[in-house]
Amino acid sequence: MNNLIWFRNDLRVQDNSSIANAIKKGTKVIGFYCFESIFFETDEFEFKRTEKYRAKFLIETVAQLRQELEKLHIPLFIYHGNSADHLPNLIQEYDIYSIFLQKEWTRDEQVIVDNVKNKLDRTINFHEVYDQFLFHPDDIPYNSFDTIPDVFTNFRKKCEVNVKVRPVVQVFGKLPSKNLIETNYKVPTLEDLGFKDFLRNANTAFPFKGGELEATKRIQHYFWETKKLKFYKKTRNGLIGIDYSSKLSAWLANGSISPRTIYWEILKFEKEIIKNQDTYWLIFELIWRDYFKYISLKYNDVIFKLGGILNRTYDPVTNEKAKHTWINGLTKEPFVNANMKELLETGWMSNRGRQNVASFWSKELEQDWRMGAAYFESMLIDYDVHSNWGNWMYASGVGNDPRNRKFNIKLQAERYDATGKYQRLWLQEKLF
Repeated sequence: MNNLIWFRNDLRVQDNSSIANAIKKGTKVIGFYCFESIFFETDEFEFKRTEKYRAKFLIETVAQLRQELEKLHIPLFIYHGNSADHLPNLIQEYDIYSIFLQKEWTRDEQVIVDNVKNKLDRTINFHEVYDQFLFHPDDIPYNSFDTIPDVFTNFRKKCEVNVKVRPVVQVFGKLPSKNLIETNYKVPTLEDLGFKDFLRNANTAFPFKGGELEATKRIQHYFWETKKLKFYKKTRNGLIGIDYSSKLSAWLANGSISPRTIYWEILKFEKEIIKNQDTYWLIFELIWRDYFKYISLKYNDVIFKLGGILNRTYDPVTNEKAKHTWINGLTKEPFVNANMKELLETGWMSNRGRQNVASFWSKELEQDWRMGAAYFESMLIDYDVHSNWGNWMYASGVGNDPRNRKFNIKLQAERYDATGKYQRLWLQEKLF
């Protein structure tokens, strides 16, 4: 039986159910990945859906995925364009019987799958699995996604009591060497995707490369070499440097590491080094990540609508000058400006920064929160559709924040950048 693994946001070999199942049930197995055109097009707000920072990280990730698959004697066919234009021919050429893939449900991802299915014979079997969660959907204490509460704390407390995190999926053995056929397909360059290559900004807080091995290396550094994990909650609101937070979000976003892998590594750390509020807080953040995925499962495309999941009346001002000053860090608030400059020049921004600039955009400038979310989608290395749009709804008063808070930017700057070091780092005039 010939099987195909369709990689999407699960760009890893370890703890990958699709790989394990495809190997278990197949005599021949091939992999497929497509740099989808839809994710590199311009959106309704005139932003490129994927900018150069995440594009480079993705290229590095796919290159590493191919290397890791080769160790299992699985070839990876890599394309650029539309999956619906490439998959049918590949399936026919290699007499594929079953397709194994991670289940996605958001708008664009679903369109891609539907377009492929419409071009395939109905005899092709699709095996879609939820492989991106900490708490698996089959295990959560809710009868349907519709009954998931709209307040995070209620969800977290019930799940912490009632759900056990599943063990990581083991991939046993590898296929015969004859399965590793020559594909002649190269990982595209930045130029192939429409970008110019660039040098990484020396001041970036995220100087890391994409790929499963890089994610593993990061855990080794943050958990075991520096043991920074034991201070995570105390430092997570930092602004400068590589170790104020775990920085695992980018690898989580494209699935080059799984939340289960991180969870079990935290428990190992708690057993061997220390268990405290800081170690728990990284698990807490993984639960937040799960929660926004469940919210998008509950509300579907409503997460992209102006009124958000609350269907709240929201009457934004559309102001091109506000857009320009916010994006380029030219507003009246230096703390906002520093964060926006960092994003513009590196593709990264701290969690503290994201909350402040989102609040400023939607509640101070009273602009369309969806434009801010779309800009983040374009620029962030660690963009994740559920967390990004969920957090933007939350910050803009149309999501899961029952208190609908507005940030006092000056007080935030005084608290988290008391000496002004961060603002000077990104706002000082360049000498050359």
